[in-house]
Amino acid sequence: MQLSVALEHRFARTPDGTVWTESFFPRSFWNRYLGEFDSVRLIARVRDVAAPGDGWKRVDGSGVTVAPIPYYVGPLEYVRRRREVIRATRASLPRESAVILRVSSQIANCLEAVLWRTGHPYGVEVVADPYGIFAPGAIRHPLRRVMRWWFPMRLRRQCRKACAASYVTREALQSMYPPDAQAFHTNYSSVELGPEWFEGNAREPRTSGPFRVAFVGTLETYYKALDVVLQALDRCKARGLDFRLTVVGDGRRRPDFEALASSLGLDERVQFAGLVPGGAAVREFLDEADLLVAPSRQEGLPRAMIEAMARGLPCIGSSVGGIPELLPPDCLVAVDDAEALALKICEFAGSPARLAAMSRRNVSVASEYREEILNRRRQQFCCHLREATGDWLKRNA
Repeated sequence: MQLSVALEHRFARTPDGTVWTESFFPRSFWNRYLGEFDSVRLIARVRDVAAPGDGWKRVDGSGVTVAPIPYYVGPLEYVRRRREVIRATRASLPRESAVILRVSSQIANCLEAVLWRTGHPYGVEVVADPYGIFAPGAIRHPLRRVMRWWFPMRLRRQCRKACAASYVTREALQSMYPPDAQAFHTNYSSVELGPEWFEGNAREPRTSGPFRVAFVGTLETYYKALDVVLQALDRCKARGLDFRLTVVGDGRRRPDFEALASSLGLDERVQFAGLVPGGAAVREFLDEADLLVAPSRQEGLPRAMIEAMARGLPCIGSSVGGIPELLPPDCLVAVDDAEALALKICEFAGSPARLAAMSRRNVSVASEYREEILNRRRQQFCCHLREATGDWLKRNA
């Protein structure tokens, strides 16, 4: 049986027809679904490019195909191409296919009417909280308040009608977007933590040189709160902390963040590294840091934080989404509180013993997200979805 996955991601296609990704969801990611399904068909936005960029990874091939949806970025472009997007999305879904909606997603929203009208069973993988995505400060759009009501409402309905539901959190997203009482439900993250992530992860804090702070996240919007990080580090500078910040990630708002860093006089202390290829390059980057900061305005469960914890990197995060499931209260700060974040950074930078204890704890917590553990839960989810789809096809033959 084929599996169709609708996801809120943007891919690129070269003239030879191959499809590429700059960051997430390369071909290797979909191996985890091919154990239960014969092939995987991705339903996602695709733009045409002349050639793949440095570090890009191939998406299609060996059982994985991509059904291209007209490319758009942001609500306004979606409105302009709405009819075209809906038509292409619905045409991309074979009747005989099992269906997973990775939500919250506008592509998934385009499919829901067809699924509900036909009674076609589907599963949801809940990976983000739209109520948080459209929170004040996270996104700047005149329709933010409307979208903050509309998208959570759609997601709650999609979860209630799904035959199987998986969440990246243990409790946080489930409480906001609960599944039907009769549906199969579980939890697993998209993080890929093989044995190599736990090799050589015991670390002792450095006692010389600048304190090295790491930030990993998209710069497409403001919800990862890099602006709060920069404001906090400006306060750290005033308190006399010698630090260096490395920012991994890219997006449309990068010039805004670079301008903010410059206006705060942090040019010589902040490096914008752009995108870093996954795997060994990410591990090398994390191993060079002393602390990861993630004061997000919304989160599902940050895979970058889990990866950092697997490498024994101490972390500070905001008390939103699934972050409190990863970090203890003394490593959390309130959303948009640059002063509290600055105090935490300075506090941890001045306590090597505390950093060492945090490192050991983080490795232990990250071990709960090992690949083999998550794969077992994902397999159960996929098995239930396949059986439900098969039963529906027999009834409607």
